[in-house]
Order: sequence, then structure tokens, then C-alpha cells
Amino acid sequence: MRRPRRMWVGVRSAAATIFLFFVLYVAGFGIFADHVVRLRAPAELNPADGIVVLTGGQSRIDTGMDLLKAGKAKRLLISGVNPVARVDDLRLATGGDRALFNCCVDIDRAALNTVGNAQESAKWVSANTYGSIIVVTNNYHMPRSLLEMRRILPNADLQPYPVVNTPLDDGAWISNPDALRVLLIEYTKYIAALARGLFPAEKGETLSAPPSTTVAHK
Repeated sequence: MRRPRRMWVGVRSAAATIFLFFVLYVAGFGIFADHVVRLRAPAELNPADGIVVLTGGQSRIDTGMDLLKAGKAKRLLISGVNPVARVDDLRLATGGDRALFNCCVDIDRAALNTVGNAQESAKWVSANTYGSIIVVTNNYHMPRSLLEMRRILPNADLQPYPVVNTPLDDGAWISNPDALRVLLIEYTKYIAALARGLFPAEKGETLSAPPSTTVAHK
């Protein structure tokens, strides 16, 4: 009789633990989503040494180029560019002039994800001995991007410049299936990134390798 009772107690304990984690996950998601949808580009932005744009949308690159034109930094890195993308096509898509691209834009084609973005950006920052960086990406992607970059660049001054494609700070994300899906996926990835921080950095998460960037000439 004792064994079934102990098994029942164990099942109840496991169920309670799972339920607790579920409640914490849902509560954390609510806090994360509310924070993300309220992110906005700062009204005043201090000049920095460089600008890093994490690819994933045309508006991100456009925003980074606008900041570069405004003199907010010396150089701009576009991280995670498709290896088959031509520089001229990229320049034309952003409306950028050739002179600006030739002098001040670098392109990273090695990064395949946010971790790779952080690694390649860190190499670029180290190679140029920069101390301050403006990070440009979508608002929902900003928390995880900063988390990954700060792991590798703990001493750099990172200024977030979130790009907002669709304002959802009025709570509309709750009833928007697409927005809810994007936020839920990003929150789960953010939790995974936090968990990665509990373990030593993997081999390759260092600055020993040379930067994999190219100057955007042609």
C-alpha cells in the first residue's frame, strides 16, 4: 500500500513543479512582451564609435544608414548578410550612395544567428578598438541581442536603438496572432540565452579569430 501512495505523492509533486514552472513562464512572458512593445528609439542619441546593424529586415539597415549619415558614428557594420547578396544591390536597396558605402560600411557574411552576430560584431569592435557601439535591431530582438553581445563585450558601451515596425504598446499584441507568435518565440529564445549564460563560454566565443568582415566596395 505504501508504494502506490508514494508514487501518488511523487506524481503530485512533479505536477505541482511543472505547474509552477508554467506559471512562471507565462508571467515572465507577460513582463517580457510588455517591456518589448514599449521600446522606442531614444529621442537623443549620444555619438558612438560604431554602429552595428543585425540583419533580419530592410528597416534595420535603413535605420543604421540614417544614423551613419547623421554622423552618429564613424563606421557601420551590417552583420549577418546573405553570402550571395551583392553589395551594389544592398546599397541600392537602402538608397545609400557609393561613397558612403566605400568609406564607412563593413559587411559580415559569417554570422548565421544572433550568437554569430554577437561574435562577429565583437571581432569588428576589437579590430577597430571601439569602446562605444549603437546596436540597431527590431524591438522584439533587442533584449536577446544585447544579452549575447554583453557576454562577449562586457566593457563596451552598448546603446540600443530599437526599430519598431508595428506599434503594439496599446496591448494590441494580445489579440494579434502574428505578433503573439513572434513575441513567444523570441521570449523562449531569450530564456535559452539566459540559460546559456550559466555555463562557460563555448569554444569560438572569443575574439582570437580575425574579423570576418569586408569593406563594402563592390
